[in-house]
Amino acid sequence: MSAAPQPTDAPNYVENGLTHFSGQQFMARKKVFSFLGQQFHIYGPNADLRFYIKQKAFKLKEAITVYSDETMTTEVLKIQARSIMDFSGTYDVTTPQGEAIGALKRDGLKSILRDKWHVLDASGQTVGTIEEDSAALALVRRFLSNLIPQSFTVTIKGQKAAEYRQHFNPFIAKYDIDFSLDQQDLFDRRLGIASVVLLLAIEGRQG
Repeated sequence: MSAAPQPTDAPNYVENGLTHFSGQQFMARKKVFSFLGQQFHIYGPNADLRFYIKQKAFKLKEAITVYSDETMTTEVLKIQARSIMDFSGTYDVTTPQGEAIGALKRDGLKSILRDKWHVLDASGQTVGTIEEDSAALALVRRFLSNLIPQSFTVTIKGQKAAEYRQHFNPFIAKYDIDFSLDQQDLFDRRLGIASVVLLLAIEGRQG
């Protein structure tokens, strides 16, 4: 297992030149069927492309680079698994320079029946959770039908901070992302975007 990167302070997005992360409403999507690996697009409040990810299929150790657009010339985030094939995987989220932003840890046992992630800050402390909407619907999705869209609630320091809502489409996985609930700015938007990328990456691989 590799060591977690050293922490960096959470920024003011616009003042620190991170305008891609500014705003409250985003939309993420990926094509369900792709023979060239997975491609994710995340759009901002004005339907402008903010983030692009192209990931090769069948990687043993997930390593995801988030770019600002399809030219893939400007990196904005790195997402790196700490170990290979870890059922309860922890993913470090860093700047392109390798400075720690935080981490996202999948609760492997609970996610068999209902997806749950823990949000860690840059110092490695657990500060919140990302959890699938309800246990009943989660069971229906896993054992009866995967046609029911998922939704997730983000809770940071006991406060509801964001919601992710999936739209059913047999060809495109799509999430509406709402950060407007985070009135106290408790949830680093960079961790928020990284968490949506991971949800898209494991779509169809619950449990």
